[in-house]
Amino acid sequence: MHVRFSRGVITIAVIVIVLAIGVSMALFALLRKTQPLAVPEAHCVVKTPRGERDLDPEQAEIAATIAAVAERRRLPERALVIAYVTGLQESKLFNLPYGDRDSVGVFQQRASQGWGTKKQLMDPVYATNRFFAALVKVKNYRKLKLEDAAQAVQRSAGGYAYAQHEEDARILAAAFTGRVPKAVRCWYPPGKTQTPAPQPKTDEARRQLARALGDTSITTPKRGWLIAAWSVAHAQKYGLRQVGFSGVTWTNDISNDLEAGGWQSGGKASAKQVELS
Repeated sequence: MHVRFSRGVITIAVIVIVLAIGVSMALFALLRKTQPLAVPEAHCVVKTPRGERDLDPEQAEIAATIAAVAERRRLPERALVIAYVTGLQESKLFNLPYGDRDSVGVFQQRASQGWGTKKQLMDPVYATNRFFAALVKVKNYRKLKLEDAAQAVQRSAGGYAYAQHEEDARILAAAFTGRVPKAVRCWYPPGKTQTPAPQPKTDEARRQLARALGDTSITTPKRGWLIAAWSVAHAQKYGLRQVGFSGVTWTNDISNDLEAGGWQSGGKASAKQVELS
């Protein structure tokens, strides 16, 4: 038995389907205009001639802090690379509150071995200073293989593992020392709309930079880019929306981040001071 529908019924059905599709497309367009369907998570990217690496904002913060401490201690870039291969192996550059036995922090240092208290070791500035203080006591550390220099400080059970992080460490060092300008860019999703909008914690950002770097004056373009990289890496933590230096400005804008590499010409971007806002 075949069921036949009149032309009128078929016409009505077609009209209903067309209207349903039209309404669905209109709603989709409206939702897309008012709010992205998927808001990207906070992230950072480091890009140098050697390559490009993605970082979690916490990893970027710690990488920038280690570079600032190395600059304060006037250490060569190789010392920074050694610190990075160590941090990447021990914690993936996260400030871990746990580890093997009583190991904590980015370098997984142990209070029981005299590195400091747990509270001190959870401070990346303190932990990095202790690491470098031990590294410079290693005889000829600049000429040793990276893994051997790291192992001389850490006395790990598997010192050979540090070597696998050499390329990543060299890319990070080139970016966070400021040797490669505009190499660090980050983005974080804006918070819920507030009236008035929350003010960036620029004074706190500068205080924390000084804890790691000491004197924050800009004596060379490279030092300026180190400060700019540190500021971008800490943008989410201190609510910074823009960082300007030497003719270009980073803005916390995902479209700018993807399309223009995170830095564009203009803004408050002198070569004498890193501008935060």
